[in-house]
Parts: sequence; C-alpha cells; structure tokens
Amino acid sequence: MTNENETANKADMPHSVKNVAAAQMTVEEWLAIRKEAALHIDPETAEVTWIYAQTVDPYGVHPEPPDEYWQVGREYFARSPGSDVWVWFGDLPKATQDALEKYSSSPSPAETENETEIPF
Repeated sequence: MTNENETANKADMPHSVKNVAAAQMTVEEWLAIRKEAALHIDPETAEVTWIYAQTVDPYGVHPEPPDEYWQVGREYFARSPGSDVWVWFGDLPKATQDALEKYSSSPSPAETENETEIPF
C-alpha cells in the first residue's frame, strides 16, 4: 500500500480532483473531502451509480495493487443532487448505506439513456 500523506498530482487523480483550484493535494485530503460529503448525503434524494473498480481502491487513487490483491467488482457510489463529489458506499454512514441498498440492482450510467457520466 502507499502512504496516504504522499502528494498526488492532479493529472494522476480521478476527474473530481482536476476541478480543485489547488495544483496539488494529498490523497488523504482528497479522501477527507469524500468522507465529509458522506455525512451530508440524504438517502431520500441521493443520486446513485456503480462502476467496475478495484475492490481494494474503489476511487482509483492508489498505485496498482499487487497481483494477490487484484480484484475488480461492482462498486457503488452516491452523491447529493448537484454535487460533483461521488462517495463510495463504504465511506457512507451505516444507516445511509442500508437505506441505499435498494440500488444494488440499478443499471450503471452507461446502461441508461439519460446518464452517461461515471463518478470519476
């Protein structure tokens, strides 16, 4: 694993980080934004999507995992309406996760007519 305090270059980060005004931020800072946003997601109004991603790094902010940890799975993300900050279900409070469980069979954005955006 990598050190989360290591500085991450904007070009190497998922799309959401490219919109940040600062030229660089640490992975820890980037993840903290998502953990804070997670506390404000209302399951009644949340937007939900899923993508296939590394299960050990659903945001894709760390280097490739060693072969023994290589595993891709369906990872779910939620955000507040109008927000550009997608939060992995694993970072949501348990009550919010439970309330959003109904989306486990939802189509991905690529499978719907009106939504083509993926979280990052």
